[in-house]
Amino acid sequence: MDWFSLSEKDGGKVVSMAIDKYIHVIVSKRFDDRVRVSYSSLEIVDDFEDLNHELVRESMRVTGVTSGVEITTIADIPSKGTGLGSSSTVTVGLLNALHKFAGHDASPQQLAEEACMIEIDILGQPIGRQDQYAAAFGGINSISFDTEGVHVRPIATSCESSIEEGFTLVFTGLTRSASDVLREKPDNYDDKIGRLRKIRNQADLAETLLKSCDLNNLGRLIGEAWEIKRGISESVSADEIDSLHQDIMSMGATGAKLLGAGGGGFFLVHGDSSLRGRLLDLDSENRLISVGLDKKGSTIIFEG
Repeated sequence: MDWFSLSEKDGGKVVSMAIDKYIHVIVSKRFDDRVRVSYSSLEIVDDFEDLNHELVRESMRVTGVTSGVEITTIADIPSKGTGLGSSSTVTVGLLNALHKFAGHDASPQQLAEEACMIEIDILGQPIGRQDQYAAAFGGINSISFDTEGVHVRPIATSCESSIEEGFTLVFTGLTRSASDVLREKPDNYDDKIGRLRKIRNQADLAETLLKSCDLNNLGRLIGEAWEIKRGISESVSADEIDSLHQDIMSMGATGAKLLGAGGGGFFLVHGDSSLRGRLLDLDSENRLISVGLDKKGSTIIFEG
């Protein structure tokens, strides 16, 4: 879950929770100097520079592992267009696995910074920096952005089980490129900035509500955030998304917010303990994912 904005005075801020849905990255040595990369496609090249997978190519360049490897990525959920930070999670995981393969340990801070450098500075993606830090650090955090950099502060809360029971992810059945949505120029730039500032200010309240375990009001807050966010540009929502939102709310949800840039992906939905059962009556394409907390962030789980 995230609240973000641009504010000249206060800087940007998100409240972020890493969930227990993973992208697994396997790096193993080849018998020759070629590079084999397996994901939704298969690439075998003599020179890593010829890889079509930009994130793999640039992660190899950053870590210095540029030949004689096989790289496989396996995702628990679709790795593109879901609003769950999948692309940044792939980048963080690639960097972590490749650094370990090269014999180096990388801190969460290093992994997040390098992932941001690859996605934003090198590849020029018009995205934010919150997903990389969420994937690298894990847990529930307040992440702030100012002229001095990115600052991650853990949020202590005693209601983790209630969060997992009360929040559900509902798939819209649609995927989209976050870059395409974020590149769209708003009709009214001042209105967009005003909306982003309102969402940024909600991050302070979200942190307070999490600390006090006031999840009902947190649910209402995400609903308010969605109403503000959907007016940022025409690409954020669509008729089918608005219709799904209405159906979710009519089933008794406290609030629902489309995650990520918008245009598709998952709604984050809050309600009482019986809501998830009612959400099963949605269309079959609107798959449900329970929200579990990941506390570790990117982790090496096996080293051979």
